[in-house]
Amino acid sequence: MKTAQYWIEKLEMEKHPEGGYFKETYRSDQTLKIEGLPARFSGDRSASTCILYLLEKDDFSSFHRIASDEIWHFYTGTSALEVLELSFEGDLLSHKLGSNFENGEYFQAMVPAGAWFGARLADQNENAYALVGCTVAPGFDFEDFEMAKSAELMEIFPTQKEIIEKMCRQ
Repeated sequence: MKTAQYWIEKLEMEKHPEGGYFKETYRSDQTLKIEGLPARFSGDRSASTCILYLLEKDDFSSFHRIASDEIWHFYTGTSALEVLELSFEGDLLSHKLGSNFENGEYFQAMVPAGAWFGARLADQNENAYALVGCTVAPGFDFEDFEMAKSAELMEIFPTQKEIIEKMCRQ
């Protein structure tokens, strides 16, 4: 099995502001004009984008939200990846990405546009990592990215205080 460092170097990944590492692998040449997009978008967007994303050891993807649906895909690693979503109803949803279906893991998970979400490894051992992909449509733009502030999230989701404290950097 390859190491996290192997994939970071081989795939020329860089640090992501939410935590972990990423590499954009696809950005559609097709542009969706603002006139045809929901009001939550501030400009034209690519039809779709894809990235590779890697988390290792005790790192995590901090709670954030984007203006598009995001589909996560599991590729490889020594750990499953848990995508945590704060539903619009206030529930904490856990989507486990991995290859062990008998353990409740799946190859794909979807987070709807506007939902707060983050990710962490299911296994925290010394060499744990997960390499996944994320597909976004309409395509990702940092203009649509909002990092959560724990105090603001706790006002919206008071029953989720414990996980918010663990999954926010601000």
